[in-house]
Amino acid sequence: MTGDRDVLVVRDDRMLEHKPQASDPYLPGRLEKRVREILSGLQVQWNYPEHPGRLSAINEILERTPIPGVRFRQGRAASEDELARVHTTSYLREINALRGKHAWLDVDTTAVSPGSLEAAEVAAGSAVMAVEAVMRGEAQTAFALCRPPGHHAEPARARGFCLFNNVAVAAAHALEELGAERVLIVDWDAHHGNGTQDIFWASPHVLFFDTHRGSPFYPGSGLLDEIGAGLGEGYTVNVPLPAGAGDQAVIKAFEDILVPAADWFAPDLVLVSAGFDPHRLDLCLNMSHEGLARLATITREIAERHCHGRLALVLEGGYHLDSLSNGVHTVLRTLAGEDIPVPPEPGIQEVAEAAAFHRNAFGGE
Repeated sequence: MTGDRDVLVVRDDRMLEHKPQASDPYLPGRLEKRVREILSGLQVQWNYPEHPGRLSAINEILERTPIPGVRFRQGRAASEDELARVHTTSYLREINALRGKHAWLDVDTTAVSPGSLEAAEVAAGSAVMAVEAVMRGEAQTAFALCRPPGHHAEPARARGFCLFNNVAVAAAHALEELGAERVLIVDWDAHHGNGTQDIFWASPHVLFFDTHRGSPFYPGSGLLDEIGAGLGEGYTVNVPLPAGAGDQAVIKAFEDILVPAADWFAPDLVLVSAGFDPHRLDLCLNMSHEGLARLATITREIAERHCHGRLALVLEGGYHLDSLSNGVHTVLRTLAGEDIPVPPEPGIQEVAEAAAFHRNAFGGE
């Protein structure tokens, strides 16, 4: 029943201040010129897809339709020491120099506006707060509503609308400060979490499991044979999927690959890079809200089996506002205790009903 479980949602309006626009005047230079050339070659007017309306849509549905068992806490900014556990000091110095400015950071159209650096620090700090809450027993489950997202951010590079790698900052904090020895990171965003993979590529303390639409879909990484290296060999598990993959395929990957991997790894903490772009309205994969809720249930069951239910989710992608907001609401209802069944693949029930209706016409007397 909804409300049987305690769920803490960490949010902060300062994250709304990250709002680059293609029409803004950006710092001049070679990168700015290349981005302008890319944008001018498009056939349609381009708008920055990772915008404040994403969080506003989620907050609106949570206010309009409250979920029993869900409570809220304001986020905080991550410290430089917390960020430096996963990002190089040179990168932090260079990006901090852009505070209060408009600048392009990558030709994949990653950019900052005057409020972006504080927003990104609060996003990473909110992920840390979510982990602290579950590790200290202050909540059974926590969900950090973060933007800008983080899983594409590499140690020395912003990518894919991501400035700091929020989930990696949170995982490193758990390992360094909160007594965790083994952290499982599950990434169900439709895009591969290349930055998270890079950060923990050689670490045996983090098991990284990622389902995503396969190459050449952005960012093009996450091949099946990318399994980590050195002491971390075997601790990276990628499951690339075709564009049409839906609920049953992704759920099967979780049940047949993630569950036994987690049972072998026995994590102290489970983190989720929770992207909502696998939903069919986002046109990246073909999942339903209920299918995403089933993924949340599987990860919660892993956490309950291995680490006293310590589960923290961190928002990543999702750009269709209706599917994003309703997807977050559905997952939160599941985490709060509601049993949400996964529907059959679209059309199966309708075909069965049609077959029953027409069968007598072909069966004779």
